[in-house]
Amino acid sequence: MTTAQKDYKELHEISRRARTLTGITHLLDWDQETYMPPGGAANRAAQLELLAGITHEEKTGKKFSTALAKLIDIKEGQILAKGLSSEQQAALREWRTDYLKHKALPKKFVEEYAKVTSQAILVWRDAKQSNAFPRFAPFLDKLISMARKRADYLGYEDHPYDALLNEFEPGTTTKEITKLFGGLRTTAVDLLKKTSKAKQVDDSFVHGKFSQDKQLAFCKKIMENMSYTSTHGRVDLSSHPFSAAFHPTDSRITTRFHPTSLMSCVSVIMHEVGHALYEMGLPPEQYGSPLGDHLSLGMHESQSRFWETRIGQSKPFWKHYLPLLQEEFGGKLKGVTLDQFYRGINKVEPTMIRVEADEVTYPLHVILRFELEKALIEGSLNIRDVPEAWNAKMKELLGITPKNDTEGCLQDIHWAMGAFGYFPTYTLGNLYAAHIFEAFAQQHPNWEKRVASGELKFIREWLKEAVHQHGRRYSSADLLKKITGKKFTSKAYTDYLTSKYSEIYKG
Repeated sequence: MTTAQKDYKELHEISRRARTLTGITHLLDWDQETYMPPGGAANRAAQLELLAGITHEEKTGKKFSTALAKLIDIKEGQILAKGLSSEQQAALREWRTDYLKHKALPKKFVEEYAKVTSQAILVWRDAKQSNAFPRFAPFLDKLISMARKRADYLGYEDHPYDALLNEFEPGTTTKEITKLFGGLRTTAVDLLKKTSKAKQVDDSFVHGKFSQDKQLAFCKKIMENMSYTSTHGRVDLSSHPFSAAFHPTDSRITTRFHPTSLMSCVSVIMHEVGHALYEMGLPPEQYGSPLGDHLSLGMHESQSRFWETRIGQSKPFWKHYLPLLQEEFGGKLKGVTLDQFYRGINKVEPTMIRVEADEVTYPLHVILRFELEKALIEGSLNIRDVPEAWNAKMKELLGITPKNDTEGCLQDIHWAMGAFGYFPTYTLGNLYAAHIFEAFAQQHPNWEKRVASGELKFIREWLKEAVHQHGRRYSSADLLKKITGKKFTSKAYTDYLTSKYSEIYKG
């Protein structure tokens, strides 16, 4: 083994320790949202604060920086070591980027951020249940202030939101998102107007009272067919569904049950399993290095939306699963044809809740959050005015107004998590998924026939080969071009929406 390879191995081992600590933090976060008793909140905040400090030290300490400096010029970014593979060189560039970012954040700030967000999540949950925004407002005010400080520490050229957005989608700017969302907004609003004027779609057969045990049992059949099993995963309940990965061998999800919608749990499960499969598809031997980490939150979301919408809301998928659903639940589902069911589950109708939104209105929910977050960070929107501003945007974009803050500005956990800059990645995920799907369909021209026969494993294997295995070797733009041979644009997504929903709502 050469000196360069020995030094690289040493760096990887140091980094693996930091990644293990991050996994422990995620495990505590998962427990807080699933099984932790309310009385444990104060101690959990202290645990997370302590772990945040230790992890930060591991990522920025002398031991790590010395090991990194042997291989790459930390100031200039020039690779110093000879004989490293292109993958290892890519990992070094990402390690350097991470180091500079973590080094820019003082340890005390990182610890305080972890403590405040842990406390804020519990207050948010209570405020949401009680429809009491004023209860959460002081924490939101504190978190916005800390987010601005975070942006200052990280640095930016144009807008403070750039620094926050860059943490979730590296290389993307507020200006780029504004332009991208502007075109998408026009497409979505036009489609919403057209579908609202067309003959309305009947979806009454998927609404009613359905056994939660039966819903979960049905969803577990789908999960297993997607290659997500209890050997390396599990599903639990939480107020806000999420995926939590601690290692490629341990990736967990949560779901929730809608009181009247049968499709809600199915969509949530396929979405979260999509996230989990991405984490499980990362190379275990690269755990702790950038090559063993997900590329970005936008790419992560592309994997969940690929499964949830492009597969789970497709006609071939339900050609296989509708008879099983009818057999399990009967009732109003009996006698419903595949065409009726397909139209029903793809009904376009504005809703207050983002996670329950259809494909046409979903990007409008994200655009609303992006515009409000940007205003909060730049200081043009006051905390006390958030509910009113939220309701005004809902009326402007979707034509509906929340009855209360629980179904309005308190519905998402993200602000309590301090995750400002996260929301745009949801729509980027849809755009990326459409771009990737074109390559998938071209390479698997018989995908509809295979899915209609109940076959799903080949999709997981294709995504693992095309996306998962690369970790952070490429940028999002470069990986999308590598997969499709084309530069990324929003065209694949807008073409998909227009074609699909024009067909569903024709006549």
